[in-house]
Amino acid sequence: MAAENLAVSRETFDNVILPVYAPAQFVPVKGKGSRVWDQQGKEYIDFSGGIAVTALGHCHPALVETLKSQGETLWHTSNVFTNEPALRLASKLIAATFAERVFFGNSGAEANEAAFKLARYYACKKHSPFKSKIIAFHNAFHGRTLFTVSVGGQPKYSDGFGPKPADIVHVPFNDLAAVKAVIDDHTCAIVVEPIQGEGGVMPATPEFMQGLRALCDQHNALLVLDEVQSGMGRSGKLFAYEHYGIKPDIITTAKALGGGFPVSAMLTTHEIASVMAPGVHGTTYGGNPLACAIAETALDIINTPEVLNGVDARREQFVSALQKINQQFDIFSEIRGRGLLLGAVLNAQHASKARDILNASAAEGLMVLTAGSDVIRFVPSLVIEPTDIAEGMARFARAIAKVLN
Repeated sequence: MAAENLAVSRETFDNVILPVYAPAQFVPVKGKGSRVWDQQGKEYIDFSGGIAVTALGHCHPALVETLKSQGETLWHTSNVFTNEPALRLASKLIAATFAERVFFGNSGAEANEAAFKLARYYACKKHSPFKSKIIAFHNAFHGRTLFTVSVGGQPKYSDGFGPKPADIVHVPFNDLAAVKAVIDDHTCAIVVEPIQGEGGVMPATPEFMQGLRALCDQHNALLVLDEVQSGMGRSGKLFAYEHYGIKPDIITTAKALGGGFPVSAMLTTHEIASVMAPGVHGTTYGGNPLACAIAETALDIINTPEVLNGVDARREQFVSALQKINQQFDIFSEIRGRGLLLGAVLNAQHASKARDILNASAAEGLMVLTAGSDVIRFVPSLVIEPTDIAEGMARFARAIAKVLN
């Protein structure tokens, strides 16, 4: 049966998809810019950005054009061969960052898996096979493979799958003393998100980030930054580490890198990359020409003063609208985050209502996210129109009014 003839609905999901998600009751079928339409033709404003993925909105003309032209040229070669889009994208990422070497994957989890394996392998080859401790943070999120979910600091995601990879220690985020208490010469890496995303939109303090860099230097450990959510312009700079005046050893990026097309990258230095050799790590799809061509176009657009400077202006519009809503309803204890990674923290009285607000927003024609049980998260397109922000915030205010009444 031809795909277009098979009628599917939200009910189909409950019958055919592994029950690991609880998606909204509507099914989006079309998107343009920061607007989305469902099966019934209802229009939504998108403040969720596909969880910080569609950084240039839906169906950006330049990305669509690249998809079409590359799609008619070369999709896939495997890593038995290299390809031009991958080489161009790697060169541009290197030119724009501290990095000198790039590894491509397909998802944030794959980029992080590669980063954690590299950190362990480097320590083993350069120092000692016993230098394997990874320090990570409570409420961190690094992906869903067994290794990345074990480094992530949320037991609810890692429990129940049998023995976990060993030698991973979790301490409180933004607590330098706690890191000092556990770091030693057996530590191979500290793994941290500059802004915890899933963990409640919590930015690292400058003292914390600079302190981690100093501790890594002291103990010959690598500083690994997970910029899967905070990277690619989300913070107002291409990568959030640039706000802290430090140089990491490894960063990972995914989500917005392809503007909606699956692609990820791990970036590091010549020195750290030098321990790797053919066969030590790999992927079949990683660095495929279709993904890399689209990511190159996304990078070319995002890494411009126009887009990066526009992030802070849009942030101000979001914050002032949220403050106005708060004056009316007294519902938020703080607005936190950086750039267009925003978290509106519900105060104690309303702490359990995040999911209700998300559902009420959908009913009003607005797509938002949560980050934990008490934070509403906004990760819209970096180029969202100011008129869309204003209209979306009006819908958000109506949703809150309904939940509180």
